[in-house]
Amino acid sequence: MNIIITGASRGIGYDTVLEFSKNNKNKIIAISRNISELEKLKQKCYEQYENNIHIIEYDITDDQAILKHKLEEYEKIDILINNAGLLINKPFWDLSIEDWQETFNVNLFGAVKVIQTVFDKITKSEYAHVVNIGSMGGISVAQKFAGLSAYSSSKAALGNLTECLAEEFKDHNVSVNCICLGAVNTEMLRLAFPDCTDSFKSEDIARFICDFSSNYAKLFNGKIIPISSSTP
Repeated sequence: MNIIITGASRGIGYDTVLEFSKNNKNKIIAISRNISELEKLKQKCYEQYENNIHIIEYDITDDQAILKHKLEEYEKIDILINNAGLLINKPFWDLSIEDWQETFNVNLFGAVKVIQTVFDKITKSEYAHVVNIGSMGGISVAQKFAGLSAYSSSKAALGNLTECLAEEFKDHNVSVNCICLGAVNTEMLRLAFPDCTDSFKSEDIARFICDFSSNYAKLFNGKIIPISSSTP
């Protein structure tokens, strides 16, 4: 399968690339702004699993034409995982409008841009699955935390977008789901909750994402799926 993963240079995106690369039949397109970390990831995939992935240096808030050009060699995309995210941890009264705009540009509009860019390619796949990586903070019934109003609001919007696109894309044989994560041991978690010690391992979440996105597109569509045993 041809698989795109954004935010691939660290954390969950990084480990998800490694998990997918265990299967040499997968062609993985890893996207991030951080080309040096992508180069290290590519080398690791090749050394451990002999899978030479395609890395793309790209900021998902940039012009869509840039990404479209870089994906020209791929006729179809089977799985898109919108993992890239931004978290700004500030009290509401300290958040500037620029902070809000930057957060939504990455967490919502960045995902919109990537989906629009690959839509024609993903409709050519019989396995088509768009998986948006959300957050428990974006679920209406989940506990909220001070300092995360911009982040949680953007993830709530991403979940709502998931439900809308599932309806719009169903006649194109494309499933769209949102995995809403709780505490996962990543740099982003430590930014939000420096004292949190109870969390999932990133590689465990990566295994779940790979299994879900590869095998359950036909069983789930338009679903907001919480993955959390506790809140920080």
